[in-house]
Amino acid sequence: MNVSKPDSSFAFIREFILLGFSCEWKIQILLFSLFLTTYALTITGNGAIVCALWCDQQLHIPMYIFLGNFSFLEIWYVSSTTPKMLINFLSDKKTISFVGCFLQFYFFFSLGTTECLLLAVMAFDRYLAICRPLHYPNLMTGHLCIKLVMICWACGFLWFLIPIVLISQMSFCGSNIIDHVVCDPGPLFALACVSAPATQLLCYTLSSLVIFGNFLFILGSYTLVLTAVLRMPSATGRHKAFSTCASHLAVVILLFEHPVEIQIIVTLFYSVITPLRNPLIYSLRNKEMKAALKKVFGSEISVFKT
Repeated sequence: MNVSKPDSSFAFIREFILLGFSCEWKIQILLFSLFLTTYALTITGNGAIVCALWCDQQLHIPMYIFLGNFSFLEIWYVSSTTPKMLINFLSDKKTISFVGCFLQFYFFFSLGTTECLLLAVMAFDRYLAICRPLHYPNLMTGHLCIKLVMICWACGFLWFLIPIVLISQMSFCGSNIIDHVVCDPGPLFALACVSAPATQLLCYTLSSLVIFGNFLFILGSYTLVLTAVLRMPSATGRHKAFSTCASHLAVVILLFEHPVEIQIIVTLFYSVITPLRNPLIYSLRNKEMKAALKKVFGSEISVFKT
């Protein structure tokens, strides 16, 4: 595919070109099929978890309320970028409107921030459950659980609002080609007519705070959890405590690890692959979750057969 650069005489940009993967048509079709399958499985897996937790009254406790919100978030997180990515695989133009670019930017980063905050809250919940087991029912009440979830969603969607508004008001001229699969601040700053170091500093500072701040909080929570678990005299108790944290810890590792140094691959890993692996981790490692899925969807299948 040949992407022609726009004439630099056009002063202002009304649309961008998400260059993504510049490869042969056969490879584009292969990638489209792979990403479409992954996207469908992600929606199905996370949707099944949300449905099972919604229908099973026994799982309406803080741990699973957090999990249900996390799976619900993953559905929207992957949907903020993948549909446009799929369209671009089959398109020659690969364009995205100015408004569409910044809407994608806003929802992708807001949902990603909400995901980090939810993971931190889930780590705090496991810390209370294991390190303060006798006080846990009084500390992590349903009211507090709902309040924490609401705070995560509200802070997530407010965190990047100011820098995104500032970036959208910048003037973009010359080339409109974004060498990425999504609208990312780095390429957008590179296309700006005039550099904006203050806005760049604000954007990268907020990104660093939400990533490293949550990572350190989660690391500290699980350090305390690990210390408490190792002090347990019973091997059965230690195994049970580890099993309640293993799934969440696996998702945290997937979110914060860096499998490669290439920015596009890292973005694809976080936005497409990780949301697919999360429901597999939670549903396959959790007995209550598997029982809820079997109860809800087993009954649905039996009703359909009759």
